[in-house]
This record gives sequence, C-alpha cells and structure tokens, in this order.
Amino acid sequence: MRYLTINGLVFLGGFAIMVLEIIGARYLAIYVGGSFYVWTSQIGVILIALSVGYSVGGVLADRFERASLLAWLLIPTGIYVILIPVFSAKILDWIIMRHTEDAIPMIWQKLDPAMGSALIFLGPCFVLAMLSPYMIRLAAHNISHVGRISGQIYAASTVGSIVGVFVSGYVLIDLMPLSQIFYVTGILIILLGILCVFTDYQFTATETSS
Repeated sequence: MRYLTINGLVFLGGFAIMVLEIIGARYLAIYVGGSFYVWTSQIGVILIALSVGYSVGGVLADRFERASLLAWLLIPTGIYVILIPVFSAKILDWIIMRHTEDAIPMIWQKLDPAMGSALIFLGPCFVLAMLSPYMIRLAAHNISHVGRISGQIYAASTVGSIVGVFVSGYVLIDLMPLSQIFYVTGILIILLGILCVFTDYQFTATETSS
C-alpha cells in the first residue's frame, strides 16, 4: 500500500509540473507574446527547476528521512500557485514596461520571457521536483532494490508528466480560464503536502508492526 501511495505522489507531482509548464507558457504569452522564445524560456526554466529540485530533494531526504518535511514546502507552494493570477500581472507588466524604446532590442525579446518564467514558475516546480528523490529515499530500505525502486518512481513521475501535458493542452485550456487552472493546480499541490504527512504515518505504522 505504501508503495502505491509513493507512486501516486510522484505521478501527481509530475502531472502538476507539466500543467505549470504548459499553462504557464500560455499565461506568459498574454504579456510577452506567443513567440518561440516563450516556449524556449519556459522549457529551460522548468528543466533548471527540476535539476536543482532533484539535487536538493535528495540532500534533504538523506538528512531528515521524513516525507512530512515536504508538507511544509508543498502547502505554501500550493497557496502560491493559487495566487499566481493575483500577483504575477504586476511582475510581467514591470518586465515589459521597463523598456522605454518603441522597439525592444532582440536580446530582451529573448530574455524577458525567461525572466518572467523564472520569477513566477521556477519556485513551485523546484519544490515539486523534490518529490521523486525524496520518495526514492523513503522507499529504498534495501540497497539491492534501489535501482528497481528508483526506476519505478521516476517512471511514475514521467507518466504523470505525460498525462499532464495532454490534459493541459487538450482538456484544461478548453474547459477553464487560466486563473481557474492555477487554482485547481494549487489545490492539488496542497493535497500532495497533506498526502506526504499521511505517507509518514503509513511508514511509521509499517515499521512498528514489523
């Protein structure tokens, strides 16, 4: 049961990351245009968030070995995502309006989307990326099974990301305004934090009974 919970957590985490990536690019396009640079920036920033989040998540997992620590990060992150439509417009307006020239230099046409993406989406995706290495550390008590467990967990996370891409692009954008998608995604991230606490109780109960 606990391994099902762990795989479910990373699946939903991967799903949320891709929703933020796809919907985030669509949201940035409202302010900085739907150019190739917007998608390049969003993909690049999310990959940076993933690489740093994997690394930091692994360090924290080795040090604390409690999934409930992630709740202290995921719940505020969920609230942050809910509030993206409230505060992000001012950030993106500042990025665009700081240019006084009629023609924005090409370098800033490339970098402005990257700045907007980093200021808004780097943080939440960084926190969500911590889930996979953290869950590997909790699940892999037997060193001889680490390869199989880590492969399974990263596979579950990737499947969640794949589902997130298609659900975002084919379903959510057609059914909801962008602000509502951020709201639903934020609620999902808060639930992930609560599930991390539940996972700790599961592991503690299993260790006690054994």
